[in-house]
Order: sequence, then C-alpha cells, then structure tokens
Amino acid sequence: MRPRVLVASIGTIFLSDDGFGAEVLKELDRAGLPPWVQIADYDIATVHLAYDLTGGYDTTILLDATPHGRPPGTLSLTENIDTHALRGDAIVQLLRLLGGDAGRVLVLGCEPACVDGGLGLSPAVEAAVPAAVRAVTELAWGASPELPVRTEV
Repeated sequence: MRPRVLVASIGTIFLSDDGFGAEVLKELDRAGLPPWVQIADYDIATVHLAYDLTGGYDTTILLDATPHGRPPGTLSLTENIDTHALRGDAIVQLLRLLGGDAGRVLVLGCEPACVDGGLGLSPAVEAAVPAAVRAVTELAWGASPELPVRTEV
C-alpha cells in the first residue's frame, strides 16, 4: 500500500525550538499510526523532501516551528504555507518544477520561544508536543483535530 499521508519535520534540532517537528516525530513513531502514513525527518534538507514528494501523496503535513507573535507553545494548523524562511513554500515550488504534487499541504506549527543555537526544546514548546501528536494522529485518520489549535484550513 502506497502511503497516502506524509508527515515531515522540516526544522533542525540544533536551534532549540526549531527541533519541534523532530520531537513530534519521535512520539508519532510510538503512536500507532495507520499503515498509509509515512513519517520522516528532513531536518534542513528540504530539497530531499521535494524529491520524495514527487511520488505523490494525498496529504502532506509539515511540522515546524512557526513564529506568528503568539505565546510560545501555541499550535497552529494552516493550509497556507508560511513557515519561517518560507521553507514550506519553497518545497512546494520546487516540487511543481519537478512535476510532482504534494496533494493537500498542511503546516502544523508551534510558536517557538527560542531558535538560538542549542539542543532541546523550551518548556512551553515541549509541553505542546503531546497536543501536536494528537492533532497529527487525528489528521492521519481523516478527522479534524478538536484541540486548542488555531486552525486556518
């Protein structure tokens, strides 16, 4: 069975809260996702993500630290790709150049407290990881998350 959903982390663990996605993936690995879901940590290698997406997915969920000026740890689920440094947008643009289609692209972001050099999440972002895992799990099963998540889908 071809995975229909890709959950991809696009942040780096070396910039504190930018490692949000990688931490969510660690928990998702134990969450018992359905077999049509593939998870992958692309770190900062978003070009590899674009190439992998050429195989086609129905839904792509990008996990990233996304500053929007809200309190640290605030989750957001958006369909408009506006992650910091426009990495998500760049992925989709490159994918289109390669002739691929990411399907529906969602960004599950978390407001960072710190993206300076260093390992480990801030307490606020670490506390948001379980809610992010629940949101991704619900999205993978086709449900809309009923969480304290700001949604613009």
